[in-house]
Amino acid sequence: MSPTRSLLILALALPAAAQAETLALHCGQLFDSAAGRSRADQTVVVEDGKVREIRAGLAAVDGARSVDLKGHTCSPGWIDLHVHLDGQSSPDSYSEGFRLNPEFTVLRSTGYARKTLQAGFTTVRDLGGMTTLALRDGISQGLVEGPRIYAAGRSIATTGGHADGTNGLNRELSHAVGTPGPVEGVINSPDEARAAVRQRYKEGSDVIKITATGGVLSYAKNGDGPQFTETEVAAVVAAAKDYGYKVAAHAHGKEGMRRAIEGGVVSIEHGTYMDDEIFGLMKKNGTWYVPTISAGKFVAEKSKIDGFYPAVVRPKAARIGALIQDTFGRAWRAGVKIGFGTDAGVGHHGDNADEFIFMVETGYPTADALQTATINAAQVLGVTDIGQLAPGFRADVVAMPGDPLADIQAVKKVDFVMKDGVIYRQP
Repeated sequence: MSPTRSLLILALALPAAAQAETLALHCGQLFDSAAGRSRADQTVVVEDGKVREIRAGLAAVDGARSVDLKGHTCSPGWIDLHVHLDGQSSPDSYSEGFRLNPEFTVLRSTGYARKTLQAGFTTVRDLGGMTTLALRDGISQGLVEGPRIYAAGRSIATTGGHADGTNGLNRELSHAVGTPGPVEGVINSPDEARAAVRQRYKEGSDVIKITATGGVLSYAKNGDGPQFTETEVAAVVAAAKDYGYKVAAHAHGKEGMRRAIEGGVVSIEHGTYMDDEIFGLMKKNGTWYVPTISAGKFVAEKSKIDGFYPAVVRPKAARIGALIQDTFGRAWRAGVKIGFGTDAGVGHHGDNADEFIFMVETGYPTADALQTATINAAQVLGVTDIGQLAPGFRADVVAMPGDPLADIQAVKKVDFVMKDGVIYRQP
């Protein structure tokens, strides 16, 4: 065997070797996501990639290597429920599809994945992007560093809808590409809706996303009109249930949200034009809200720059983006269940923790904000071994100097990250 191949095998084996070591993380504060409060001087004992026990105090643990985080607050690894790791907004975003091959997109996304993990996000739900399926598998096999990914693959849209990839093409290009159908994630009937879900199953998706209304960045005029009929939504949800999928719905406008909520989706993403009627409907149906304030602020700011967005997109970005933070404030005061999501990829990857700050700016309690990215987000995913630091849970730990409950800006200072018992960043 060549020396190069030996080194490669050794490198790929390092995460497994790291998991075999018992570690004792001595935390000055530990955020208890189930209780929504911090406990001082706690030791997290990690073994075989999981939390073995939590001990009060900072005493040494027999047989374990100590990790000094006494000046830090430890938290369960954060979960971002809405990212797009296959790209990042720029003035070139609308032409990249004509120039970049999928292989390059995957390669570039490895950098975005690493930034996300280094920022403290050990799990993400990627809501749209075929190349992310390969990235997910590469991370799970230890080939590259990144968060645990639950991937939607292609979003499901209607013709001309927010996720119709042929929007904006001239007639000749459109004719050359052909009319997209369920394989490409574009549907126009309940039967096609079921076929699209089955195609996502065939491709290996983990979750289903529909674009229930128009969107901000799609090359189309309307950003909030409904784009699925009630029967189409119901067909997607029913087929998804057959395959064990949960359905997330991108939605800005009220009518599209209403159809999605009554159709049985698990979460509404963005939710810009929610009102009291929609809040009540969400509470009645147990629907989660994933606000993505970060994306709203980003597009509203970039809409002021000439040439950053196409002319058809710019007014939508200015109008819709500026409203999301206010919508979030009204939603939590109305008692709607909140999950954490940023729409990273619209904004910059690695800046995900800004969402905590934007939440708290509305008066949202800081502990509740931290819960949105831990215990709440795990419930949205339907995953029972992440989102808490407790015996038997995956050893996903993020730590930062100071105490975010006293100063939310601490979430931007993460310098310790562990996923599945492997340390990826430490002071």
